[in-house]
Amino acid sequence: MDWDDLRIFLAVARAESLSGAGRVLKCDAATVGRRIARLEDGIGAKLFLKSPQGYALTEAGSRLLPHAERAEAALAGAAEELGGNAGRLTGQLRIGAPDGCANYLLPQVCAAICDANPGLEIQIVALPRVFNLSKREADMAIAVSPPSAGRLTVQRLTDYQLHLAAHRDYLDRSHPIAGKADLRGHRMIGYIPDMIFDKELDYFAETGCETVGLASNSVSVQMQMVRAGAGLAIVHDFAIPFTPGVVRVLPDQIALTRAFWLIRHADDRRSERLTRLAEALGQGLRAEVARLEALAATSCVNAITPA
Repeated sequence: MDWDDLRIFLAVARAESLSGAGRVLKCDAATVGRRIARLEDGIGAKLFLKSPQGYALTEAGSRLLPHAERAEAALAGAAEELGGNAGRLTGQLRIGAPDGCANYLLPQVCAAICDANPGLEIQIVALPRVFNLSKREADMAIAVSPPSAGRLTVQRLTDYQLHLAAHRDYLDRSHPIAGKADLRGHRMIGYIPDMIFDKELDYFAETGCETVGLASNSVSVQMQMVRAGAGLAIVHDFAIPFTPGVVRVLPDQIALTRAFWLIRHADDRRSERLTRLAEALGQGLRAEVARLEALAATSCVNAITPA
């Protein structure tokens, strides 16, 4: 079985289309289709079923997939060794992350890693959803809860804190907040309920706060709403130092703890390069969360009275 055919098979399996695979492989869809047909003829089995939704793996294709992925990982490891890059952080690496982590933590953490590793290029993909590592949307992903299925390795990176917060301008013109009962009537900012992609993000169900009045599926958009003085929100402590005028409200009464998890494809555990990046990410994120949370703790409001 030819590795080049397996490479094309993997591209189609991940893109679920000939055209999508062609863009990755830098060749036309017709060529991809011919190569897949040749591979199917060679092994005597149909690997894909075509439907209006795209190309889906057959049972034979699903059985071939892990073998092709292991071959890919083995070749990547050999390239590292023969190229003299074993254990070194070089080349291009892509990290997928929820937009809160991607906006407020990863820029400075990844910049420090790149400063320490000339020749390394890091791409940060920020999306408010779960990443599909099987389709190689990223080399590794950060998530707010560990996956329950898939050929993946999972590592707990760090805990982080969230509190109720608002801009001082909003608090100055609103009725006093001395306790949770005083939150009634205040506008709440949060996620669009039917777009919450992980139960760990359903903050208001846990805190008992009122229905959301302003909503977005993006953490950074929510923070801009808070910064504009539009209401109260459950926010990451590590985001507060980036938003002047925003302070924690009732921190002793409303507080949440969550965790970031690093997710990698199971076959990548043999890559020393990716393992070193995972270690550097973990160390950097833990330090940065601790630094920013310490700054956020210096500004809080336990009881608000009108100006």
